[in-house]
Amino acid sequence: MCGIVGVVSHHAVNQDIYEALTVLQHRGQDAAGIITCGDGRLFLRKDNGLVRDVFRTEHMIRLKGNMGIGHVRYPTAGCTSSAEAQPFYVNSPYGISLAHNGNLTNAQELKRDLFYEDLRHINTDSDSEILLNVFAHELACQKKLTINEKDIFSAVANVHRRCQGGYAVVAMIAGHGLLGFRDPYGIRPVVFGERESKDGKEYMIASESVALDMLGFKLIRDIDPGEAIFIDNKGKLHSYQCAEKHQYTPCIFEFVYFARPDSIIDDISVYKARLRMGEKLAARILKVHPKHDIDVVIPIPDTSRTSALQLANLLGVKYREGFIKNRYIGRTFIMPGQKQRKKSVRQKLNAIDLEFRDKNVLLVDDSIVRGTTSKQIIQMARDAGANKVYFASAAPPVAHPNVYGIDMPSANELIAYKRTVEEINQLIGSDWLVYQDLDDLIDAVSKWSKKVDKFDDSVFSGNYVTGNVNERYLKQLDLLRNDSAKAERDQMETASDEPESGLLDIHNAK
Repeated sequence: MCGIVGVVSHHAVNQDIYEALTVLQHRGQDAAGIITCGDGRLFLRKDNGLVRDVFRTEHMIRLKGNMGIGHVRYPTAGCTSSAEAQPFYVNSPYGISLAHNGNLTNAQELKRDLFYEDLRHINTDSDSEILLNVFAHELACQKKLTINEKDIFSAVANVHRRCQGGYAVVAMIAGHGLLGFRDPYGIRPVVFGERESKDGKEYMIASESVALDMLGFKLIRDIDPGEAIFIDNKGKLHSYQCAEKHQYTPCIFEFVYFARPDSIIDDISVYKARLRMGEKLAARILKVHPKHDIDVVIPIPDTSRTSALQLANLLGVKYREGFIKNRYIGRTFIMPGQKQRKKSVRQKLNAIDLEFRDKNVLLVDDSIVRGTTSKQIIQMARDAGANKVYFASAAPPVAHPNVYGIDMPSANELIAYKRTVEEINQLIGSDWLVYQDLDDLIDAVSKWSKKVDKFDDSVFSGNYVTGNVNERYLKQLDLLRNDSAKAERDQMETASDEPESGLLDIHNAK
């Protein structure tokens, strides 16, 4: 999962993009990058690390121009090398930079076609670089010195014909303008908005609406599945439906875990969706354990708080904050490597003993992926003196890998893969375990939604909406995503990586 942002303004955009990336930091903590365009030159800074660490004053000063794009990354099937930090850039045609959230499910076929047919070289293992080169090739096929929005939309239409998977994209074409587009299924989120300034309208494209809110942009709407929007260098906005077939099937896991609660995605409030998840989960607990003896409901911070509070209200049970979070430790779900995840849980959370001692505690989490974090937290609750420890997941069992841009591990590393709820309960060490029902989750998220046709719920159901995911593809993905493979790649990259050169422009100035 990644975060993307693009800004067209009447003044320097470096600070706006920086602040937007800090708001989107929850979507990726592995790397960050910004590229801007000013006076016919491109200025790029990207590296591994958090936004606040990648960009120093000397970098920000040199990120000149009133148009730019930014990206925060955590790796999916690719490696964690700083060479794969985004945005990516190609100088032909026109000078195009691109940032991408998602995953192409036909990346290997595209890479082969780019080499043998389009005569383009791919320098990394990132499918974002592949996507950039597909778009660049299709734009070059227009064979024009000067292009307009129709040429750009034609190129995006050909991208949709060639690329499969989930993707939300922001791209900058030097001297022409800013482009945003979304895959024909609308799997990954992207919105756009406008802001009035004394010199005229300014525009922002971003993964989530909170980035717009923070910087005073008014949300216009989501980019529709298959649609592209283009803001030209005169500040005029153009939009066009570029996909022959399109369907609204956003990823439901955005609402469960990834998105910030104050975001609006596809006209659905993430906060209200999580409130309804708590309502549905409370009803399920009363159905499965009508004579429960729960004394207190305690959320596992942060994502589960909204659901846990509503659940406690409906159960008529006390809600307490039993864990204090160290906010300087990253999200454990998106940390590469099992050893690092195990180590970080105790660093990240500390239990308040008096909220656990001699009580029957219901712990609530947004989901259970590998189960190792859940097991450790349950043991922490017991160590703090809990009498009994029950566990509730606001999401159904995660039993299948995600192929559209979330680094769900290989199927064999998912605790729910080919296991019953009781078997999972025994593995994590809870006294009993309750999962959200999938139909209840869908109803909780989709209530009052007029846009969404259905959701990509593949991590729960195994039904992949793009229709091109087979057992062979999943086996190949398993080889890339399992922890042992990641550890081997990390060792190779540590041995081969050279330090990044810092801030780059087209003259490689530092």
